Amino acid sequence: MTLRYAAAALLLAMPLGGCAVAAVGAAGAVGLAAAKDKTLGESVDDTTTSGEIKAKLLSESFNRFAEVDVEVNDGLVLLSGRVDSPTDRVEAEGIAWTSVGAHDVANEIKIEPAGGFVANMSDEIISGRVRARLIGSSTVKSLNYNIETYDRVVYLMGTARSADELKRAAHEASVVAGVKQVVSYVRIREPFATPPTPTTQAAPSYNPAPDPTYGTETDAELLGVNY
Repeated sequence: MTLRYAAAALLLAMPLGGCAVAAVGAAGAVGLAAAKDKTLGESVDDTTTSGEIKAKLLSESFNRFAEVDVEVNDGLVLLSGRVDSPTDRVEAEGIAWTSVGAHDVANEIKIEPAGGFVANMSDEIISGRVRARLIGSSTVKSLNYNIETYDRVVYLMGTARSADELKRAAHEASVVAGVKQVVSYVRIREPFATPPTPTTQAAPSYNPAPDPTYGTETDAELLGVNY
């Protein structure tokens, strides 16, 4: 089964719930492993990578990187949150790249003062509402999506079964109260290609022409006996 990222700059320019919905591919783009469309090994790898990067950030400086969030899906690392300076932003991305499990890094960290408890709680509430919308959708497999919200911008990560499902997921997120924008880092999982139907072909029959001389010799001649 092959995987591809959602097409770059897929912009749903509809005023859905008063917010723009942007879906971008690759590193500029859009639970239970058994229930997700990913293997247990992939889930463990992503969780390990996320924990490793977060630990490195806090070890480097708790004060500078305490409000940096780390989400990982299939090796794509999404950094969001806030830091005080451009230098901190660049350094956070550099630390993410030191993890062997980081295949790509999307840096969405904002440079601004700490948001405080109220701002963080508001973002958490929005994430919960978006999750509830996806769970309630009959056309979206919600377990395949990770949701991160920062300053009312919702980031979607995970795997969509089709482009239509991705659009639906972005729409569901966009109509949640308080959402300002939806940015997707979601991959689209392509179905298995139908293998060609095997065909069989009988080997060509071989019927050699009869030898006109065969059977004309006598038994004595064949045995080299001279009378």
